[in-house]
Parts: sequence; structure tokens; C-alpha cells
Amino acid sequence: MWPFRKIKMIQSFTAFVGQRQLITGSLAEVALAVKRAGQAVAPIIIFSDTTGRSLDLDLRGSDDEMIARLPKTALVPAPETQGTEPRGRGRPKLGVVAREVTLLPRHWEWLNAQPGGASVALRKLVDEARRANGDRDRQRAARDASYHFMSTMGGNLANFEEASRALFAEDRRRFVGLIADWPTDIRDHVVKLAYSDRAD
Repeated sequence: MWPFRKIKMIQSFTAFVGQRQLITGSLAEVALAVKRAGQAVAPIIIFSDTTGRSLDLDLRGSDDEMIARLPKTALVPAPETQGTEPRGRGRPKLGVVAREVTLLPRHWEWLNAQPGGASVALRKLVDEARRANGDRDRQRAARDASYHFMSTMGGNLANFEEASRALFAEDRRRFVGLIADWPTDIRDHVVKLAYSDRAD
């Protein structure tokens, strides 16, 4: 059975007041907490825990007005259902979207010879690749999120360059050692983004 069903997941976001973590939660929860914090002594920055990148929010107006303006990123369709092209051909009710694929003649010949034809064969190949590379893709995304966050919050801290190299070299022990003296909340969030989904 093909996984055409839309899968929704809640993304988390984290706000920092200077070097101190204020809150982690949904975008609405974080926005409300930041709004209630008002004019803090230190600047407040909101980060996506998925990408590690900061984002700007319009916190004006009532709570309901502010929440209504939030970007709709807290609920994200699974990658196989995303797309901006109009749904014409394919089986839209199942989430199948027709798009153009450019291949060499020998590729088309092989695909067309597969049971079910080219579309079924391509879907099977993609699913097999996702299963085979899923852990590696998640690790790469976690590493990138950690790097984006630490570039913003730790770019001027001791050992930043060496820690970045250790992060990309997958040298966890050295990485954690190099950032051990960073402010606690920054250090802990960097490690959480980089390694929270790993068993090693």
C-alpha cells in the first residue's frame, strides 16, 4: 500500500532571550511567550528547531490577531504531498501529483518495462531510497539545524570554528568537548538539535 495519506506533524520552535532559553513549543506558544516577555533587557530571537534558522514574527495586536498572522508552518504535509503545481493529472484524492521527469531514453526503456509501468517503478525506487537513506538524511538535517543555530548564537564564542569542523566531521565527543564551556542553554540546545534523534 502506497503512503499517499497526508501526514501532519507538529514542528517545535525555541525562543532565546540573550543567552537564556525562554521557551520551546509550538509556534503559537512561543509567539505568545515572547509577546508576554515584552521589552526584555536582551534581544529575543525565535528559532525553528527543524532548520535551526531564526524567524521574525509580527506580534502586534491581540493574541488572536497575532496567532492568525503566524506562518502556517506548524503543520506540514509529508514531502510526497507537497507541491505548488495544479492538481490535474494523476490521482489527486490520493495525493498523487503529476510532474515532469527528465530521463535518458535507456532510463525510460527500463522504467516502462517494469511491472506497473514507469510511475509505479519510480514510486518504488523513491520509497526504497527513502527507507535506505532515512537515517542519514535525518542526521544531515539535524547537523545542519544545529550549525545554523550555533552560527547565530555561538558564532562569537570560543572554539566555534573547531566545533563546526567537529560537527561536520561527525566527531561527537570532540564537538561536545569544544562547546562544553559555552553558556548552558546555548550549549544544550546545540547538542539537542544535533543529536536528540540518535541512539549513539
